Parts: sequence; C-alpha cells; structure tokens
Amino acid sequence: MAMKPALALRLGQQLRMTPQLQQAIKLLQLSSLDLQQEIQEALDSNLMLEEQTPDDPVSPDEASSLDEPSETIEGVSNDTTSAETEATAEAKSDETIDSRMEESVPSVDEPAPALDPEIDGDAVLDISDQISTENISEELPVDSLWEDVWDEAPAPQTYSGSDDDDNDYLDRKNGDGVSVQSHLEEQLNLIHLSPCDALIAEAIVDGIDGEGILTIPLEDVLESIPSEYECEIDEVEAVLHLIQHLDPVGIASRNLQECLVIQLKQLPAETPWRAQAISIVEEHISSLANRDYALLIRKTRLKETELQAVIALIQSLNPRPGASIATTNTEYVDPDVIVHKKEGRWVVELNPKSAPRVRVNSEYASMIKRADNSSDNTYLKNHLQEARWFIKSLQQRNDTLLKVSTKIVEFQRGFFEYGAQAMKPLVLHDIAEAVDLHESTISRVTTQKYMHTPAGVFELKYFFSSHVSTHTGGEVSSTAIRSLIKKMVSEENSRKPLSDSKLAKMLAEQDIKVARRTIAKYRDSLMIPPSNERKQLV
Repeated sequence: MAMKPALALRLGQQLRMTPQLQQAIKLLQLSSLDLQQEIQEALDSNLMLEEQTPDDPVSPDEASSLDEPSETIEGVSNDTTSAETEATAEAKSDETIDSRMEESVPSVDEPAPALDPEIDGDAVLDISDQISTENISEELPVDSLWEDVWDEAPAPQTYSGSDDDDNDYLDRKNGDGVSVQSHLEEQLNLIHLSPCDALIAEAIVDGIDGEGILTIPLEDVLESIPSEYECEIDEVEAVLHLIQHLDPVGIASRNLQECLVIQLKQLPAETPWRAQAISIVEEHISSLANRDYALLIRKTRLKETELQAVIALIQSLNPRPGASIATTNTEYVDPDVIVHKKEGRWVVELNPKSAPRVRVNSEYASMIKRADNSSDNTYLKNHLQEARWFIKSLQQRNDTLLKVSTKIVEFQRGFFEYGAQAMKPLVLHDIAEAVDLHESTISRVTTQKYMHTPAGVFELKYFFSSHVSTHTGGEVSSTAIRSLIKKMVSEENSRKPLSDSKLAKMLAEQDIKVARRTIAKYRDSLMIPPSNERKQLV
C-alpha cells in the first residue's frame, strides 16, 4: 500500500485549558489565606507587580474607582444594576472565562494601551528621579566599594540578650505548646526516683493520651523495662499511683471510674456527700451513666434532693484531666464578604483586608520599547502580560464572589432578618441560574469562603441546604429543621426529655413531614445526645 501526503478537513469541538484559564480557576477556589500567599508569591516573582498601599497618592478619578465593590439589597433593590447587567451578559461555562480574558488583554506585539489607573496606577516620581543627573552619574564604577559611598560605617548595635535567647523565643513562638507529657516530666524531675522507677514513669507518661487516660496496660509497661532492673508489677502500680496524684489529680487513670474515684478521695474528708459520691462511682457507675435515677434512689436509699446534691458533686470533677493541660493554637477566620444593614437595606461588600490590592509598576512598564526585540525588552513584555493577566484574574474573582454573595443574601433574606428558622432551601443550581454561571463555578466560589453577618461568621456553603416536603406541598430547609429541633430541645422539660418520635410528631403539627430516623440524624449533627442521656434531676 502506497503512502503519500494528503490534506483532510475535520470539524470538532474541544475544551482547552489555557494557562490563563487555569490561573483564573485556581484563584477562584482559593481561600483568603491561600490567596494572600499566592499574591505574595506573584509579587516576589514578577517585577511588574507592586502592592498598592493606602498611602499611595491617587487622583480623584482613581479614588472613586478604588472604592471596594459593594451591592445593596432592599427587598431586593440593587444600586449596581448596570454593573450586574453587564456581568450577567457573560457566558455560563468556565470556558468563557478564557475568551473574555483573551479579548481584554492585548498581545505584546500590539501597541501598548493607555494605562488604567485601577490596574496600572499613577506614575509616582521616586526620590531618585528628583535628583539632578548633574550631581550623580548614571552608573557607579564597577570596582567601587561600600566605603566609597558611605563615609562612616553605622555604629554596631548592642543587645543585652544572646543568640540563644532569640532561638528560645522562636522555639516558644513556633512550638506546639505544653503537652501532657512535658507537664508531667517537669514534675517528675523534681522527685528523686530510682533508675527503675524513672524508666517506669517514662513508660507510663508516654502511654497517656491527650485527655490524660492511660492507654497501655501495666503488663506492657513492665515488659518495656530491661530485665537487669528486675522490676515487678507492684513497683509499676506504685509509680502509677504516684503519677495519678500529680497535677492534675486523676491523670494517668485507666478509665473514667478510676479517675473520678481518685479525685473524690483527694477531697477533704469533711466535704459534704463525699462518701456517698465515692460509693455511687465505685458501685453504680453504669446506672449513673444511664441516668437511671429511680434505681439509684432505691439502691442508695437517698432522697431525690440528696441524690441531686451527690450528682452535683460528681459533675464538679474533671473527667478529662489532660484536656486542661494541652494548649491549642486558636485559628481565626478572616471573612471574605461583609454583610450589614444600613438604613433598612442589606449591604454586601468585599472585605478589603482579605486580599491586598496589586497593580502594575508604572516605572518598569514605561521602560518597555515598542520596536525593541532584545532579550531584556522581551523579558519585560512577558512579565507585563503576566501581571495584567494576574490582575484581571483577581478582579474577576472579586466580581464573581461579590455577585454570588449578593444573590445568596437575596435568596436568604429571611435568615438575616429572623434567624436560621427562616432559612429557605437553596442549591447550587439556583444561584447558578440567577448569576448566569456554571454550577462548578458556584461550587468553587463558595468553598472555603466566609461571610461576616450580624449573626456571626458563616461559610457560604452554610446557606445551601436540601429541602423537606411539608403536608401542604411546600418545602422547608433542612437547616431550618435543625434550628427548630435545637429550639425544642432547649425548651424541653429536663425531667422528661423529648424523644425522637415526639420531636417528629411536634414537627408534624407544624406541617413538616420528617421521619424519626431523619430527626436522629439531624440531632447527631447538632451534637445533641439522645433523650435518655439528657434526663436530669431538677
């Protein structure tokens, strides 16, 4: 069979992920913290980018354009109707992001467009531009030294501390904090233990979890001691008893019962109801856990008021002594969107602190020569194009986030007015149709993005929930049902708590059709214990 070249025409469709489209999608799904890191990396790698600070001088026109975008809702009215109309004219899919970007950013071979104050900023004269070229030459000699420029070297700074102090400070600042093991080791170092007891104590401390419970049996501790020490199980128990009476009392207990008994016996002998509490914990811990108060009254022969005082003493103990030692670093959420009510209207605006504003360095941009094809000029052109792509991607991310957040507030206005019980069913498809974008784009925008409201800080995903049908044919949000369950449980009689079946009947009286197993699922998600564990003596 002979082979020869030939021409063929093929028609097909395909989606190409250009680098610009990949960058836009990447920025769209980043959280505020990751976005700040991405912007900082871009500032470090691209000389054409610079961070715009509030102290930078701006013109009156630029000052008006630098205001943070915001939208106002009044049942619902919008002050930025023209901007939103233009935004809704954009295409639905993520592929249209690429086409819009290709039309908005010129090629490096085309004539340079006029600088946009919002993106490129104003050309601010540097101090070096204010110095006459007659006083200082354009270049310093290659063999010039630092001493030739400065007459005197700066005086050495003195510091009372040492390098070790700086290292210790960094270790303390970046360390994991105090742990259960380190807290106990500090106390054990003050006790003179024999070599065998020291090894036993070290093995026991290593087997304690974050709540202060000993997770390994004493037999394993004994096997970990070298045979030349000839340790016995009695010595292991003695060291364990010593550790259990360190601070906090009850640590290294093998179970909850042992932990509570140790703390009760540590109390003064004249403590009211101490003996009765020890007896109940040692003999009737299971009945106490099941809140079987009738059985406890019959076995202990205590009156209801007396049993209530004994239980109050037991509840004052610390069932997890190790939890009070371990320190955790508090993580704060920086909201991306701020919602507040102003003159009867809900105003939605972007948080200016969530991401720094960047622009093109006008001084470096002015160095680009149109007809110059040198390597330096090409290097500057490429960085200028990348900088403008990055800024356009940031602007598009902010516009999309503001547009989606505004629609969420518009759909869930009842939540902002009356609370979670007025939450409406909402899915990604509803917002996607309202803002004329793809559902995948809405999913990226609402992931790891937070909204600050008068009721607190919520993730944007919180406002999306499934629906439950009512007897009248309507729909109720699952978030609203959870809020109703939480309210009913908080108002119940603690002596006769509401069961899941009773909660389902009470919701049915409000025309909300929910199965008992669904109530149990919602109750577990709210971390509400079952009815038998909520029973109390009042």
